[in-house]
Amino acid sequence: MEKRFCFPVGCIILCAWVVLLSGCGHTQPARFYLLQSMPGMEKDKHAAPTGQSLAICVGPVMLPKYLDRPHIVTTTKTSELKLAEFDRWAEPLRDNFSRVLTENLSKALGTDRVTVFPWGKTQFFDYQILVTVVRFDGELGADTELSARWSVFGEWGKKELLTRKSDLSEPTGAPGYEALVSAQSRVIAGLSKEIAGAITALGEGKNP
Repeated sequence: MEKRFCFPVGCIILCAWVVLLSGCGHTQPARFYLLQSMPGMEKDKHAAPTGQSLAICVGPVMLPKYLDRPHIVTTTKTSELKLAEFDRWAEPLRDNFSRVLTENLSKALGTDRVTVFPWGKTQFFDYQILVTVVRFDGELGADTELSARWSVFGEWGKKELLTRKSDLSEPTGAPGYEALVSAQSRVIAGLSKEIAGAITALGEGKNP
């Protein structure tokens, strides 16, 4: 006599859920990125010699709210913002941006006396740089954009010497977030060169 085994429908559904949940338990690992200073940042030929190096204070650097998150933000051709699910900043973007800008200015101006905000109340400095970032994002496989207003202050930050707006763009050169972050490092280098040039002109008594 042939024997038949019957499984309740509820048992079959339960087994299906177990298989599904076990598959969901293995998520894609997150990838973390940092902006980098430019190793090829050239020292301005008019920068002061080492013994007469300028003291520069950088900051505060202010970023728009839409960038205040660990996820890397990209755009599309329709101006839609997208948050990367697995590609994130390794530290707060404002801190990373400020440090890279500081390192770039140190190289461009030939001085090690560059400090990131906040600094000690008794610390002397020749110039203070305030930066307000308006836009800092890009499209994967296309261009990255940086738009920022920046000011240079003298007399211990009490006197505004100049205010400028920089709009910079760099092609990513390849798809993916690694290429995007590299392009973003390059646009910060471009901003650094503009600021360094203005500081050099001020030191020479020229109109930047």
